[in-house]
Amino acid sequence: MTERRVAFAVPGDLSRPTGGYEYDRRIIQGLRALDWSVDLVGLGDGFPFPPESVSGHAEGRLGALEPGTTVVIDGLACGALPDAVERLARKLNLVALVHHPLCLEQGLARDEAEELHRTERAALREVRQVIVTSAATAQRVGALFGLAADRIRIVEPGTPRARRAQGSGGPDVRLLSVGSVVPRKGYDVLFEALASMAGLDWRLDIVGERRDPACCAELEARLVRSGLADRIRFFGALPPGRLAACYERADIFVLASRYEGYGMAFAEALAHGLPVIGSGGEAVRATLSRAGAIYVEPEDSASLAEALQRLIASGSERVRVGDAAWQAAGALPRWDEAAARFAACLEEAR
Repeated sequence: MTERRVAFAVPGDLSRPTGGYEYDRRIIQGLRALDWSVDLVGLGDGFPFPPESVSGHAEGRLGALEPGTTVVIDGLACGALPDAVERLARKLNLVALVHHPLCLEQGLARDEAEELHRTERAALREVRQVIVTSAATAQRVGALFGLAADRIRIVEPGTPRARRAQGSGGPDVRLLSVGSVVPRKGYDVLFEALASMAGLDWRLDIVGERRDPACCAELEARLVRSGLADRIRFFGALPPGRLAACYERADIFVLASRYEGYGMAFAEALAHGLPVIGSGGEAVRATLSRAGAIYVEPEDSASLAEALQRLIASGSERVRVGDAAWQAAGALPRWDEAAARFAACLEEAR
């Protein structure tokens, strides 16, 4: 039997607590459980705008792999290395894993977005296969970069089984948001919605990396101006155990993303039986089409406020929607299923 072996090329620190890195970790773990040999290849920091020294280091590490090796390159790096990908595609079976198109990240200057569109388009045209995390992302990637549908495969993330949330048990309704503090996550939209509900009893906990100093400073200034600073707490990134505790003591999950390639935090909230309110485009709409969730359009703070007011004001409504979320969670895909689908894609690409 031919050995099932794959190299997994990852930029930055694989242990970072973000959805993209969580996906990578879970797929690697799942492939190993299926008796695949997985070799990790660290590509360095600074993506998607790496300095030349990092780009050269990344190409050198990939170029040292044995000819014919199947290599999964995380999209954060793949889309930033078009020239290297073109050269490496002559000796390696390259598979791009695209969580969401780099050029759609919020907060980019126009010239940065245009450059990422150019480089990602060029890189993805050279790889043997592109794996994405949702049907909506497959459509978006195909349209943005001119890729035929038969070159794209979909492997949705899994969702771990979780204990049902018990709620805050206090006089204030505890809201929870989980996502890096960056413009794409729409915290400014959420704060605008919450500013219209100062008369209701609520508190908001935000868990996620504070990796964009300018975004963090703008949000903190907005909180001071609105008078909400004492009702909203930023926790930064938390280890899995403390994050699970945040879900378990929350009453409502809300995230006002402008765009998501899938939206793993929404699925995790459903798995905890939390009422979910969210936005983020077609991939999130699909995740939140299940009972127990309310979808609003991105940047629609008025509709977001209406949905929040409905749940904050009524404990019985929160219980009803939470019960529906808990039931819907049983239909969410699991990580072992995701790993099996990913493995099938790799077999096809070999």
